[in-house]
Amino acid sequence: MAEEKGLDSLIVWQKAMDFSVYVQKQILPSFPMDEKWALSMQVRRSIQSIPANIAEGYGRYYYQEGVRFCNIARGSLEEAFTQISLAHMLGYITKNIFDKLNGEIIELRRLLNGYISFLKKSKRGENEPGSTHGVHEDPVQYPIDPNYNESDS
Repeated sequence: MAEEKGLDSLIVWQKAMDFSVYVQKQILPSFPMDEKWALSMQVRRSIQSIPANIAEGYGRYYYQEGVRFCNIARGSLEEAFTQISLAHMLGYITKNIFDKLNGEIIELRRLLNGYISFLKKSKRGENEPGSTHGVHEDPVQYPIDPNYNESDS
């Protein structure tokens, strides 16, 4: 009998964990002490929420629940991006560090969106209440910035 793959086999979860550990160990200690209970704590909560929500959705085994928790993880990722952007604007992290973190956020966003698409297509809980309702997102309506080019994604 083949061994069932677990949560730790999900690349998106692995990358989210690595991102969370990196930010907590390498970035947050460089914030000023007066940010210890303010921005640092907000960053910590949002980056920990990303892999935690991926895990919770994975553990639910229902299509709608999996998608819902991944959408929460995606929201936490965008919250982390906002807080990291603010930290950069306040001078707590350098442009090089910000660019590195932003690159990792872009990769996590891509992986998370791909996993959400996979869950929607697999419809593991096809007969559960609400499974026929879909969310139709048009990426053109939500440009990331004026220079955003969808073909670069």
